[in-house]
Amino acid sequence: MQVAIIQTQLFWENVTKNLTHFEQKIEEITLGIDLIVLPEMFTSGFTMHPERVAQKMDGFAIDWMKNQAAKTQAAICGSLVIEENNCFYNRLVFVLPDGTLYFYNKRHLFALANEHLHYAAGNEKVIVPYKGWQICLQICYDLRFPAFVRNHENYDLIIYVANWPNTRINAWDILLKARAIENMCTVIGVNRVGTDENGLNYSGHSQVIDELGVSLISPFEEDSIKYIELNKNQILETRQKLPFLNDKDAYTIK
Repeated sequence: MQVAIIQTQLFWENVTKNLTHFEQKIEEITLGIDLIVLPEMFTSGFTMHPERVAQKMDGFAIDWMKNQAAKTQAAICGSLVIEENNCFYNRLVFVLPDGTLYFYNKRHLFALANEHLHYAAGNEKVIVPYKGWQICLQICYDLRFPAFVRNHENYDLIIYVANWPNTRINAWDILLKARAIENMCTVIGVNRVGTDENGLNYSGHSQVIDELGVSLISPFEEDSIKYIELNKNQILETRQKLPFLNDKDAYTIK
């Protein structure tokens, strides 16, 4: 599977400007890509004012994602603020080229920034089937909680989208590798760069890691698009040689 990850700045609470910016980025992609990954809250930045930027599932931002997927013939995913049933969600939306749509609502809300006061938490683990891959969707702070993402479904890939600040970037680097190794899967982490309106600096460190913790795309800090070809057969061969997942604990998440 051919993947493009887009690490870039975000324009604070400006949905239209962000969509235009990402459309220009996507137009730079000339390779035959199967999946394009955008950061967390790619339409707004990590805002605690969801009412200013919230979209509906039948609104123009989701239509934009569907149009980009159809135009590029690649799946596209990223999280954005969604209003539904009188609640706001930090929702990771995954759109296939034919318009089929999957989504995951962030389970672990970032209390340090009062995210839990403004957004409703999800409670469902979401695995997306795409091109023979089983893909687990996760958002930023979820990275710190390994129990919820434990690989009981035999998925192949975890995607983490984030607005993870530079002050804690060492944890981001370490935890992404840990999630790859313990779940014997590929991990894609896509973060942003730049500075937001709260004065937080973001150094990116988007990356791709294989099932043994080896960097396929090393952490980088520039505003850039990176490409990677992922090989599912390699994951299956590694799991056959090293069947560590057979010994995982069974438990129930509440």
